[in-house]
Amino acid sequence: MAITRTLIKAVPYNLNNKVEKWDLTMKYEEGTEGQADYYTNEKSATLVAADGDFTAKAEGDWTKSELEALCPTAKWDEIFASQYDSVITNPSVDPVPDTDYQIPS
Repeated sequence: MAITRTLIKAVPYNLNNKVEKWDLTMKYEEGTEGQADYYTNEKSATLVAADGDFTAKAEGDWTKSELEALCPTAKWDEIFASQYDSVITNPSVDPVPDTDYQIPS
């Protein structure tokens, strides 16, 4: 199955009628909800115009695709794929205790 990304939170911080900072959260999902292959996780970023993350402009001038493009999805994709692999594809196996073990004499 493919990874699904959904922008679920976008909080603008305005100064002089322009967004100077964004808090963005994207939900990642893979698999079928309710099934053993399903995994979900959220990734967040705070981006600041003064740091060169974007050019400040009015809140109403932003599109959803522009907000999604601000997110570091290449990095987040790698992290999510690694998480999915370690939780779903290749989960760690805990050792099984042998409570009947007899100490050798």
